[in-house]
Amino acid sequence: MAFQVAPEFGYVVLSLVATFVTATYLGINVGKARKKYGVKYPTMYSDKDQIFNCYQRAHQNMLEQLPLFLALLLVAGVQFPVPSAIAGLVWNAGRIVYAHGYYTGDPAKRNQGAFAYFGLFALLGMNIYGAVRQLNWV
Repeated sequence: MAFQVAPEFGYVVLSLVATFVTATYLGINVGKARKKYGVKYPTMYSDKDQIFNCYQRAHQNMLEQLPLFLALLLVAGVQFPVPSAIAGLVWNAGRIVYAHGYYTGDPAKRNQGAFAYFGLFALLGMNIYGAVRQLNWV
């Protein structure tokens, strides 16, 4: 039995590409902050400069969520490619806004990117609905 996906799954792939771009962008920002604040590898966090730590945490927080996000995006994308791709873009946009809020040095401003969770929870909902539909529970 062949595994087939709708042509619209291409939108999910584009959302994955956007995720790569977002992660790379945040990583580059950490690299620039390392240079600016004099934090050399392999040091993860600065004892002297909390602004650098905000850059690092913004990137690390995205990486912490990334495995779950990718799994939810790909699985939901099989049954709901367009809504999944949109949810993926919302999550990515939220991660960028989150990071820029964090970069200010006021960690409370990272909450401006909390709308990323709308994308994540939408993907979770699509996965749950897709699973119960696949099991013929609805």
